[in-house]
Amino acid sequence: MNEEHPFIDYKQQSFSEEETIERSKEFYTYMNRRRSVRDFSDKHVPKEVIDNILLTASTAPSGAHKQPWTFCAISNATLKSKIREKAEIEERKNYDGRMSDSWLKDLAHLGTDAVKEFIDFAPWIVVMFKKSYNIEENGEKSNNYYVNESVGIAAGFLISAIHQAGLVTLTHTPSPMNFLAEVLERPENEKAFLLLPVGYAAETCKVPDLKRKDLDEIAIYFE
Repeated sequence: MNEEHPFIDYKQQSFSEEETIERSKEFYTYMNRRRSVRDFSDKHVPKEVIDNILLTASTAPSGAHKQPWTFCAISNATLKSKIREKAEIEERKNYDGRMSDSWLKDLAHLGTDAVKEFIDFAPWIVVMFKKSYNIEENGEKSNNYYVNESVGIAAGFLISAIHQAGLVTLTHTPSPMNFLAEVLERPENEKAFLLLPVGYAAETCKVPDLKRKDLDEIAIYFE
């Protein structure tokens, strides 16, 4: 073992087989209640909650442990409105011609459109940026690895942390998303990956009546 890169003992709490089965079942049941929500309450969400869910997202594995992500958390109303304005410009272009007929047909049952009022209404907006490379203090570039995979996994951790905190979100990708880097004044090595409103569901919130695929439709076992 290289002394320049020391290792530490790893200790993980373990459970009996029965407890492991029960815990896995409970977590699935809890996560299966997660839904993408577009109707938000304006109820306050403390910054400390956002701190914690972002720290949780950053525990995700990443290529060479480069952690190639930046999370921009926005509660400023003026800035959120500016983001919404620019997002809706791109979304109108998508719904009015960029999206194929088959794509629009597949979206129809979800009731989505170019109006993104949740950007204004949710108490927080989190914009995830992927770092294609790092810029060191001396100005030189250094490589990151498996960037899309790493940031995608971190996004999953983030969504799970939001749900675990009793909050809701949805994944929004106003394409193209270059305007987000401009509005938030991000450096050239950061590209917008995902926008997530974060908050509580409105009391009158409704979501599509969806059914997730059964296990035999998503998994193949080789025993």
